[in-house]
Amino acid sequence: MNELDFNPFYLSLKLASITTLILLLVGLPLAWWLVNTKKKYFKSIVETFVTLPVILPPTILGFYLLIILGQSGIIGKYWYILTGWSLAFSFSGLVIGSVLYSLPFVVQPLQTSFQSIGSKPMEVALSLGASKIDYFFSIHLPLARRGIISAMVLGFTHTLGEFGVVLMLGGNIPGSTKVISIAIYDFVEQLEYTKAHYLSGGVLLISFCMLMILFIFNKKG
Repeated sequence: MNELDFNPFYLSLKLASITTLILLLVGLPLAWWLVNTKKKYFKSIVETFVTLPVILPPTILGFYLLIILGQSGIIGKYWYILTGWSLAFSFSGLVIGSVLYSLPFVVQPLQTSFQSIGSKPMEVALSLGASKIDYFFSIHLPLARRGIISAMVLGFTHTLGEFGVVLMLGGNIPGSTKVISIAIYDFVEQLEYTKAHYLSGGVLLISFCMLMILFIFNKKG
């Protein structure tokens, strides 16, 4: 038996880490806006787009992203002109696809956490002369820390195990787009169940540990 290649495992960890960081940067202000906006109809439209990946088959999302980000796509062709390389079948393309696919798993816990805090702390802070930015970073984020941790764990683990989007958008390029879910699928197709067990067990162990830490943290909180 050939030595097991752990590059897909490391690539998946890298993808999940970068995706989770981007999702936090995007998800925090987006969830804040969804909770506080007065534009109900526009809010409904945005919430629909954010939630869509939950019910949409990953292969469909991956297919349309491939069309949009490919060299002939609406975004991909201009990116190719500017940079000389394609977003499709690249690690950067996987990051974009993963951000869109895991967006609801980060935004929804943040939105729920922000809603549970309510508006009274902000009203008190503003009455004492604090700006909305000061309140957001000094008071609101610490109060929402459990929701933030939950969003990080869900975003990371969901990205770590995704298959359909990365397969459609990134293909199966070793060292570039061959993440752990695709490697496991390849091993199963080749009837190399032992290697598939090693990689699957690694993902299972990481996911279990992260969820257990999350539950312990929430109970202590």
